[in-house]
Amino acid sequence: MTPRPADVQEFLDTALAAFAARVADPRAAASLARIGAALQRPGTVSAEPGARLPVCDLLEGVADPERFEAPDLRRVVRAFAVIEPRLVWRRRGGDRPNASGNFLDGHANALITGPGGLERRADVWLGVSLMAPHVRYPDHTHPPEETYLVLSEGEFRHGASGWFSPGPGGTLYNEPGIGHAMRSGAEPLLAFWALWAGSGAIRG
Repeated sequence: MTPRPADVQEFLDTALAAFAARVADPRAAASLARIGAALQRPGTVSAEPGARLPVCDLLEGVADPERFEAPDLRRVVRAFAVIEPRLVWRRRGGDRPNASGNFLDGHANALITGPGGLERRADVWLGVSLMAPHVRYPDHTHPPEETYLVLSEGEFRHGASGWFSPGPGGTLYNEPGIGHAMRSGAEPLLAFWALWAGSGAIRG
């Protein structure tokens, strides 16, 4: 088994610690435990060069470690800054029900682990979403359960809930198949998400 690069390992360690320390939903805690166990086995690290979209210029502000008082969040964003140049940022494709008109150019997603991510694997999809101010992400669903760690102000909804704001350092859990969405306000929105896609081959 090829060891995982130290910078990727550092990000995963700090991110999973922050997720686990902040979740309140027992379903999220159980999902994160499965994810942590699976990540003990490294996947294949991509040699593909990183690629940014124009909206990623907002990372300089929203992912500045000095914005965060909590030590665990500072550690996460510092570790993220090291690997971010190697990430491939993409726009969401397909249907976009209820998305704002500025959605296409106002958002970007990147996978750190998962199919097509920095670490290629099928079981754990750990990624990041960035949105410019006043952007609404479309309603969507997916089979894997999902836990969010939110790093900025912004609002979320899932199922029959209204819009709610977890706040920086807040978390939320989306059960499998539930409809959900997010939207930014006057500031950019940055959030990490961890999906447990199940056991099986680790290469995506």
